[in-house]
Amino acid sequence: MKTKIESLISDSIAVKQQILSDKALLPVIETVVLEITKAFQNGNKVLFCGNGGSAADAQHLSAEFSGRFYKNRKALPSDALHCNSSYLTAVANDYSYDVIYSRLVEGMCVKGDVLVGLSTSGNSQNILNAFSTAKELGVITIGFTGASGGKMNDHCDYLINVPSSDTPRIQESHILIGHIICELVEALIFD
Repeated sequence: MKTKIESLISDSIAVKQQILSDKALLPVIETVVLEITKAFQNGNKVLFCGNGGSAADAQHLSAEFSGRFYKNRKALPSDALHCNSSYLTAVANDYSYDVIYSRLVEGMCVKGDVLVGLSTSGNSQNILNAFSTAKELGVITIGFTGASGGKMNDHCDYLINVPSSDTPRIQESHILIGHIICELVEALIFD
């Protein structure tokens, strides 16, 4: 078992080493930091969405903005779109699970807001639909995916595609990159 534990840790480190050496991905992360910073400074909000473990990651990252990261500071307007179970179950039942996020985007977002969608495959239809609605409203869209990017390649303004096809390694890296973004945005706004 010790060998398997070491192997899994090594696999996680290897993906992060690939991110570190990815000369195309690092500038995208930097641009996303600047876009989110600008949105907050302009009085806009940053919303997150995902399914399953990615929903948990979405909630985690939104809490870093609305709560705090390192600094005791003013709360930033950020939330995860899946947190209202009554809404989710009603819309999924009355319409379709595929529109649970797009309807919230339609009702909550304004031009200049940011929508971050997390999908390891990049093919989650409810997130793709949310991105389409967001684009119609002038909302900036950021996709967190795995290596291929899936259908999100064509549906978001900025794609952060982790160089892996292994879901746990992708999700671990989404949190790493998300934490980097949160830390840098907080520093830019409150330093």
